[in-house]
Amino acid sequence: MSAAAHAPANGAAPGQDHLGPAVAAFDRWADELLDRLRGLPAADRVFTAASELGDFSLIWHLVSSARGLGSERAASDAIILAALIGAESLVVNQGIKRLFKRVRPTVAGDDRYAVRQPSTSSFPSGHASAAAFAATLLAARSPAWTRPFWFALAGVVALSRAFVRIHHASDVVAGLATGLALAAVARRIVRW
Repeated sequence: MSAAAHAPANGAAPGQDHLGPAVAAFDRWADELLDRLRGLPAADRVFTAASELGDFSLIWHLVSSARGLGSERAASDAIILAALIGAESLVVNQGIKRLFKRVRPTVAGDDRYAVRQPSTSSFPSGHASAAAFAATLLAARSPAWTRPFWFALAGVVALSRAFVRIHHASDVVAGLATGLALAAVARRIVRW
């Protein structure tokens, strides 16, 4: 990986920004842990695929659409979930991210991984937020024994963003928290 790819867009040291030294220390610690996995073929395949499938919430739309084939209620749920995911994305990407304007840890991710270069700021992770949001709503309409699967899948999608170095680990944590909070609001609004 080139030094340029690992340098944030504003030239600051990785993780050094307005969120403070404790957050920067957490981000460095998490990046060092993830660096132990980077370069392992299985980890590289899983996390780059998860990152790509998380683009535009594709994985959640695919899952919801497939579930929608099961019944009229499932089809209705798929349409509602698609609309809710769109609203969640709008709130996060055009609302919350504009408040923070955090610089990403790299301009275009780690050189080893082909990832789409996002146009929004880094905090919070939109992939992580959408993952927690969708997993919460899918779990609410799923048998109890499948619920851990939705959250595990959400975790992989969320973690993939720090793995490919397009987000700080703290962006991912904040994204997960944001998605859970927005899912709670959405469930009240649409009585999901």
